[in-house]
Amino acid sequence: MKGVILAGGTGSRLHPLTRITNKHLLPIYDRPMINYAIEALVKSGVTEMMLVTGGTHAGEFLRLLGNGQEFGIERLLYAYQDRPGGIAEALALAKHFVARDKVVVLLADNIFGRCLRSSVAAFQKQRSGARVVLYQESDAGHLKNLGVAQFNGEGQIRRIVEKPANPPSKYAVTGAYFYDASVWKVLPALKPSKRGELEITDVNNWYVRRKLMKHDVLDAFWGDAGESIDAYYAVNDHVREHGANL
Repeated sequence: MKGVILAGGTGSRLHPLTRITNKHLLPIYDRPMINYAIEALVKSGVTEMMLVTGGTHAGEFLRLLGNGQEFGIERLLYAYQDRPGGIAEALALAKHFVARDKVVVLLADNIFGRCLRSSVAAFQKQRSGARVVLYQESDAGHLKNLGVAQFNGEGQIRRIVEKPANPPSKYAVTGAYFYDASVWKVLPALKPSKRGELEITDVNNWYVRRKLMKHDVLDAFWGDAGESIDAYYAVNDHVREHGANL
């Protein structure tokens, strides 16, 4: 299995912190944010990965990470996204790197209390399809800003609703996605959303409609450090007190 870390975007929700750097290079406790995504993959046994970034600070990732061996990476490639076109568009840049292998995709601003070892192992056993990691969010107001899973009577995901006015459950979709090689057929057929971007939720719902989506529920902390200034500092506080990727 290969890993793809998505570290692009403008970081506008973290202004003014991101005026002089990419948000994924901001510190979370004692390390740059990007280090936690790398650690999550390496601890899960995924040591071949591509980092997709963009903007004027892309070269700083190369200066920080080099060939990745210092961080336990066996093979590290880089891809450059010319413009912010959405998560799905960024993933498409990794097609030739991943090829026919399975892939785990991480949003680099998502911080997990536990590493993804169990989900990686489950997806390796999964013959085909996709997998997402869910988090039980107690704040109904926060759910309205997230992708939320709706379940059928058998406990399987029926659909994923992006930023629902009335959340269909308490289970948010985190920024960890697992796909088989079918994803490379899905991405070219996507239509831009109202935001003008190719949405990863549309990719996930493609698998859901075909009953090819499995899920895990995270039994630990999850936070999106790029969601807002308040969220960034809340993630900082949690990692300082409790750690991450345990």
